[in-house]
Amino acid sequence: MTITLRAWKTRAASVATIALLTLAPTAFSATAAHADVSGTICQSELPSQADDTLALIDQGGPFPYSQDGVVFGNREGVLPSESYGYYHEYTVVTPGSRTRGTRRIITGEGNQEDYYTSDHYSTFRLIDFSC
Repeated sequence: MTITLRAWKTRAASVATIALLTLAPTAFSATAAHADVSGTICQSELPSQADDTLALIDQGGPFPYSQDGVVFGNREGVLPSESYGYYHEYTVVTPGSRTRGTRRIITGEGNQEDYYTSDHYSTFRLIDFSC
C-alpha cells in the first residue's frame, strides 16, 4: 500500500497548516525510492538558526550567503522527483563554522513544503509546522 502525502503551509505570523491528501498528482509517495526522507520533524525541534532562515525566506532575504535561494537539483534523488527548479536551498547557519556548514532548508515550489537536512543532503525530514 502506498501512502500519498502532500504538505501545504502558510507561514503568515508563524501560523502553518499541514494537510495530508491522497492521490494528489504531484504528491510525495512514501516508497523505497524516497526512503531517505526520514519522516517529519517538528519546527520546535529545529535549531534556532532554522527559524531565522525560515523568517528570511518569508521576507525574501537578505540572505547571509550568495548561494541561498539557488535551485536545488535533487541530484541525490532523496526528495520526491520534481521538475528542475521546483526546489530551492537555503543555509541554516552553524554557529562557529567558518563555512556554510551542513545544515539546509530545501523549499518546494510556492513554499508548498520545506525539508530540513543537517547532514548536507544525505537525509531529509519534512518540517511539520503544527508542532
